[in-house]
Amino acid sequence: MTTRVAVLTFPGTNCEFDTVKALNRIGCDADLVWHDTRQLNGYDVLVIPGGFSYGDYLRPGAIARFSPVMQAVEEFASAGGPVIGICNGFQVLTEAHLLPGALQKNISLRFVCRSVRVKVETVRSSLTRMASKGQVLSIPINHFEGNFTCDDTTLEMLEEEERVVLRYENNPNGSVNDIAGICNSMGNVVGIMPHPERASDEMLGSTDGLILLESLCSVSR
Repeated sequence: MTTRVAVLTFPGTNCEFDTVKALNRIGCDADLVWHDTRQLNGYDVLVIPGGFSYGDYLRPGAIARFSPVMQAVEEFASAGGPVIGICNGFQVLTEAHLLPGALQKNISLRFVCRSVRVKVETVRSSLTRMASKGQVLSIPINHFEGNFTCDDTTLEMLEEEERVVLRYENNPNGSVNDIAGICNSMGNVVGIMPHPERASDEMLGSTDGLILLESLCSVSR
C-alpha cells in the first residue's frame, strides 16, 4: 500500500517541490497541501518543508503556527501520525509546541549553506527507523536560524529519553550539544535542520538523505 504524504505549504515556503519530487521518486504518493486546509484525512504522513513561512516575520514559524492547517496537524500528531518538520518546518513545530526548545540565529550571525555530516543518534523515530544508530550521513543545511536552544532541564530530558535524532559532527551553527534534530516522546513528531530532500539523488552530490525519506515511506498509521 502506497504511503500518502501531505507536504504542507505556507506563503514563503520554497522547498515544497523538491520535497514532493524526492518522496514520489522513492514510491510515496506526495501532494502539496495549502495552509488554509482544515482537515488532513487520508494522509499517512505530514511533512512541513523548508523555506521562509510568512517571510520569517516576528520569528521563523511564529506566524505559520497559527495557520488553519495547524489544528489538523496537532490532531494528527496526537493520534500518533508521523509529522516531520525540515528546517523552517522544524521551527514551525517548536513554535507550535509540538517539539520543545527553539531555533535562534546561528552563532556566526551568518547564513550557512553547505553539506554537513550528522550522526544518527536514535532509530526510535519515524524519520530514522530504517537507519542504523551511529550511522553518519552527509546532508545539506541552508539556514540563518538553525541554532537549537533549550533550558538545561529540557536538554537533560532530550538526552536521557533518546530524543536527539541527529547530531552534527562539526557544529555549524552553535546548537546546544551539537543537536541537528529532535523528536517528541512518542517519536512520531520529528524536526531536523538538514534537508534530506537535497541529498536524494546522485546528481545532487549525495543520496544519504534517502534513508530518512524511505523511513517515512515505510510508516503506516
